[in-house]
Amino acid sequence: MSDAMLEMVDLHGQADWIIARKKLVSIGLPLVVLAYLTYIFFAFDIHGLAERARWDNAKTLVSDMYSYKTVVSRDNRTGETKVAVEGERKGAYPEGTSPDWVVFDGATTHVDLGGGQQVTFLADSALRLVIPDFGTIEAKVDGRTITTNLTEPLPEWVSFSKTRLQITTDEGRVSLTRNRSEVFNYFTGWELFWFTLDSPYAGHGLFEILFGDRIDPARSNIAGAWNDFWENPMWRHVDVAWAIFETILMAFLGTFGAAVISLPLAFLAAKNFAPLQTIRFALRRVFDLFRGIDGLIWTILLSRAFGPGPMTGALAILLTDTGSFGKMFSEALENVDGKQIDGVASTGASVAHRYRFGVIPQVTPVLLSQVLYFFESNIRSATIIGAITGGGIGLLLTQAMITQKDWEEVTYYIILVIIMVMVMDSVSGWLRRKLIRGE
Repeated sequence: MSDAMLEMVDLHGQADWIIARKKLVSIGLPLVVLAYLTYIFFAFDIHGLAERARWDNAKTLVSDMYSYKTVVSRDNRTGETKVAVEGERKGAYPEGTSPDWVVFDGATTHVDLGGGQQVTFLADSALRLVIPDFGTIEAKVDGRTITTNLTEPLPEWVSFSKTRLQITTDEGRVSLTRNRSEVFNYFTGWELFWFTLDSPYAGHGLFEILFGDRIDPARSNIAGAWNDFWENPMWRHVDVAWAIFETILMAFLGTFGAAVISLPLAFLAAKNFAPLQTIRFALRRVFDLFRGIDGLIWTILLSRAFGPGPMTGALAILLTDTGSFGKMFSEALENVDGKQIDGVASTGASVAHRYRFGVIPQVTPVLLSQVLYFFESNIRSATIIGAITGGGIGLLLTQAMITQKDWEEVTYYIILVIIMVMVMDSVSGWLRRKLIRGE
């Protein structure tokens, strides 16, 4: 057989092998992915997770994010009845006042939930709930137990035990315990976001405040309205603004502090600027150490050492970013064009001037771009770090979540964080265009 024919046979064999390999990959890869997904399904108990999901709690959580509740509560021991937004003392209606759907009639209180549903607080710690198309539910505290006219089987929207009765409908929620009778009526919006009920500006519109007659004789409308809004005891706008500032400050100090520290160290870690391999090796391992430990771990360690506070969060960001910047800066320095340095040296410039005019202009775009990107990213990280160190918007967010009731405040803080990130993204983009591109 001639060499040409042998070569042709060899090419055919290679082609057959390539085709067979591609078939194997096209069939085997999907099978591997399918096997991995099957393992995940059973290993993480996806089926059990779906069964354990409490969709009713999820529905309540979502509704709490865009709505508020007004609570009518009666102390079954003293008979005292109060009405308050979110059930908070700061949102309580002044004595002698109430919303129009609550009527006080001596020892009896009538609550209109809407949709024909009526709740009545009766004497002797009893209550009555009228639900159209179902009937009348009566319950009372009898000694140390709760009795009701409900019979088995109970509707799914009723939870009943000897110590507690809870009824949840589309219009609201009614709760009865030995100590307290409560009615929760839900409304869309964020009530008292601008002014609390004790403010003279509550219930007045923007046009009336700006152009109407003076509402509070002691203050002008604009100054008084701004003060009552800014000092709102329920939404704490002044505290939120300060928390936003602390979050940005943590990210700024940590990011730019790390950049200032990393730049001179990067020269000692770059091959073309540090001839001693021992120094380069040691610095690179230090960079690996700093960036190898996550920022949250640094936060916990520093909180233990220095106590909580925004500065602890800034130090955690600084340590993590020092490792990242040191690696990136040293790699950028290793890729500089030596001809520009030689050109500056040919003018008789000193070593410092060679670095200043031959090296820094080459790496500045890369350094600024990375620093601004990390600053933008650290704004988000500072939110989580603040929850651990006790500073910034992260602390307020955690406190609102722990209460398990102020989810509209959680939504408010999340929206502020998103706006903050968007603003810082725009600012960093503008700085990149101004400093790097010269626009």
